[in-house]
Amino acid sequence: MGIAVIDDAASVWFLREIMPLEAILMQYLRSNWRNASDIPDLRQEVYARVLQAARQRIPDNPRRFLLTSARNLLIDLVRRKHVVPIESFADIEAFDIPDQAAGPEKLLIENEELRRVKAALEQLPPRTREAIELAYFEGLSGTEIAKRLGVSQQMASKFLAKATLALGRILYGARGSQS
Repeated sequence: MGIAVIDDAASVWFLREIMPLEAILMQYLRSNWRNASDIPDLRQEVYARVLQAARQRIPDNPRRFLLTSARNLLIDLVRRKHVVPIESFADIEAFDIPDQAAGPEKLLIENEELRRVKAALEQLPPRTREAIELAYFEGLSGTEIAKRLGVSQQMASKFLAKATLALGRILYGARGSQS
């Protein structure tokens, strides 16, 4: 078996422009993904996406393209899991990646939604708020939440149910009984 010869423009570009940015990519992934054991696989997936896209058209700004590809991968993964860990996207501004898809109207709407969610969370009782934050922002399981709160798993489940009902009522006017 011989050594593969890299002679297409995208592969040469990838080796010259993207591979030197590995430390930046790894820092971004470690800062924005809580499961460290996933990082090597995420890096490889980002590399595959970048190389595939470069075979269509080589990007003008390799650093921005690499980090935008990483951000999009993380967003895709979060959407698939239906868990929104807020810290996954907290530091994206630190990497100076302009979001070209979001116009001022979209940003205004998203900022307003974020304010509404924060205000709704602040209205919850402290233990209920802590349970929902542990579940959705930190991605903890019911057992882990119970342990962190120092309560039974059944009590942690009750906190989560109360929080879900209360947030639905606050945010969307959802009706339901609160026990």
